[in-house]
Amino acid sequence: MLKAKTHIVGLSGKDSPFILESGAQLSDVQLAYQTYGQLNSSGDNAVLVCHALTGNAHAAGIQEEIESDINSSPDLLKSYSEIFKGKAGWWDPLIGEGKLFDTDKYFVVCTNFIGSCYGSTGPVSLNSKGNNYGPDFPYVSVRDMVNVQKKLIEYLGVKKIRTISGGSLGGMQVLEWAVMFPELVETIIPIATAARHSPWAIGFNQIARDAIINDPSWHEGYYKDQPFAGLALARKIAMLTYRSYPSFWKKFGRELAYTGNGFDAEYKFQVENYLDYQGEKLVNRFDANTYITITNTMDHHDICRDRGDLREVLNSVKQPVLSIGISSDILYPAGEQKEIIKLLPNAEYKELKSPHGHDAFLIEFGQLEKLIKPFMHKYC
Repeated sequence: MLKAKTHIVGLSGKDSPFILESGAQLSDVQLAYQTYGQLNSSGDNAVLVCHALTGNAHAAGIQEEIESDINSSPDLLKSYSEIFKGKAGWWDPLIGEGKLFDTDKYFVVCTNFIGSCYGSTGPVSLNSKGNNYGPDFPYVSVRDMVNVQKKLIEYLGVKKIRTISGGSLGGMQVLEWAVMFPELVETIIPIATAARHSPWAIGFNQIARDAIINDPSWHEGYYKDQPFAGLALARKIAMLTYRSYPSFWKKFGRELAYTGNGFDAEYKFQVENYLDYQGEKLVNRFDANTYITITNTMDHHDICRDRGDLREVLNSVKQPVLSIGISSDILYPAGEQKEIIKLLPNAEYKELKSPHGHDAFLIEFGQLEKLIKPFMHKYC
């Protein structure tokens, strides 16, 4: 079993600040990352894995130690590692010896993107005054995330990336990588994502942000303690978009959480209990300003921005592409993935058949391996 260890590296300083796409500058950018396997002498066996909204660099392996980020407040890298100590990463069934992303062959890298809260620079990071940025953290784009990841790739000595894969916001990074650095990226595998964020997905994010902002504990983002009710409600809203109608029927039905008179107000349905649990669990390991920052990043994602129309931009991606949709995904419907491949000159589409909705790319590991393995054998 792989051992998971998070590394944190500084990628900019006061004399060489990182300039964001918005024009804002960050003088001290650090990036948290994990690696699995070894980089070969040619530096050309790398695989990059990109995580989604509330994910982090712990893609594989067992978290054995309590980790910490001394440059953040609260230290949510520590909170995460305390909660997930002894547990495997979110794509562990796909990464390791003899697995899909075989660590005997590939050097697998997963970063926690900037704007997040697990060791990379974001709203919980300490600024020059010793306070966290909070709501004053500047806007970050998907392209900013990719540019910082590119700095890490250079730092690690990677010369070529065999493939880049990720779902949801991870898939947005995958698409941007192919457009921004085609000379470095050999193939891409975007999963359940969008070339530009739809009004449907933006609408869900807006509701989630409103849930946070309308919490009395929000204090315009200058809170001392997390706005528990608002962030928990945002997570509940998101969970409904991550799953599906048949998934909830199968998992919960109309079962009550407790035995007794079902007409009593205190007796909740199992699905209500589940959503309460998911909300509480996120609040214990995440940050409200970070949630708002990243959902805004997603909403502004548009691979066409300042580049041309969608056909022109996607047609410029010459690398082999495997685009994977999910049959029951209501957030990024499979039709979106099919539209993407129509405009890519060297792409194929495969569909993950699952009742579990958008989250299926974090559940259906056996299917994912079957869909991706032939593509990997052919091109990687």
